[in-house]
Amino acid sequence: MAVKWTGGHSSSILCLNVNTEGLVASGAERGELALWDGGGAPAGQLQLPKADDVTSVVFSPRCPTRLYTSHGETISLLDVRSLKEPIERFRVNEEEINCLSVNETDNFLAAADDSGAIKIMDLENKKVSRSLRHTNICSSVVFRPQRPQSLVSCGLDMQVMLWNLQKARPLWTTNLQECETEEDSPQSAGQFFNPPLAHSLSVASCGNIFGCGAQDGKVRIFRVTGVKFERELEFQGHSLGVSQVLFMPEAYWLLTGGNDGKVLLWDISSDVGKQQKSPAKSLQKRKAQAPASTRKDGKLNKVASNEHARVLPKLTIEHGEKVNWISCAEIKGSKTVLVADQSSSVSVYPLPGP
Repeated sequence: MAVKWTGGHSSSILCLNVNTEGLVASGAERGELALWDGGGAPAGQLQLPKADDVTSVVFSPRCPTRLYTSHGETISLLDVRSLKEPIERFRVNEEEINCLSVNETDNFLAAADDSGAIKIMDLENKKVSRSLRHTNICSSVVFRPQRPQSLVSCGLDMQVMLWNLQKARPLWTTNLQECETEEDSPQSAGQFFNPPLAHSLSVASCGNIFGCGAQDGKVRIFRVTGVKFERELEFQGHSLGVSQVLFMPEAYWLLTGGNDGKVLLWDISSDVGKQQKSPAKSLQKRKAQAPASTRKDGKLNKVASNEHARVLPKLTIEHGEKVNWISCAEIKGSKTVLVADQSSSVSVYPLPGP
């Protein structure tokens, strides 16, 4: 079912990004960076210095030829028309960077690292304008569409935070473990064995709805209202940790990738639409009505409790390898999901139309 793109890497691919013209960038272990055209042919390769793993690649939203990459503690800006020496290098993080995000006006870049720091670079003045912080590894940071001064972040401290660039402290913080303990008290003991370490975030194109994938296999959907956010929806996405979440350009289609080797497509538009009034109350009501989890063949089967028996994947892709990164691209007029895993190739799967 999958088309494999090969020939760009010799190491495991860690990250992907697609620009507005359909050019795909991939970063891999040992400093490998590759570009691919829409047909999957390698369109350029570069070996970054010191052979540090390339952990994040992000195209500029305003200028599709500019590519920001993180490798080790360094951010390099490249021109994809001639993949040579970086145009600029920034070294503002003290530990390995896990995630980059550029705001849609292309004047700020956020770099989240293993120390829990998020360094905000002013790209016009080429200096750090803010330093934000988690108490453990910060795994994901994303600027919100239509709100270039606002961003969300998550980390292995189980915190999800909403920030505004005007302030050094978060506007709002939610601890995923505390959410669970309040509402799922019978299962809270399981939190010690499978805590909701937060791995990945994605914000929908509206800028107000965002999703978070965590180590407990759950996907949580939040809605930002002003200076805070509330949990709208929660569903068991994967049997192991959710390594990637990605909202597609369509309003509320969400792709998730997991350590269980699955890639799932969810359409949560009807669920998010119904939640306008009081997400917390309706969530508790649905929780109370939810059937208990059942155990089959030694595995916990939680499909029945998915907000429960309502949020089911629109598409299940049995990829078979732990998912490192997912991205979506339009190739020859058709929507596809690109998957990076432990291998040195990119897997491409077709997606259904809306």
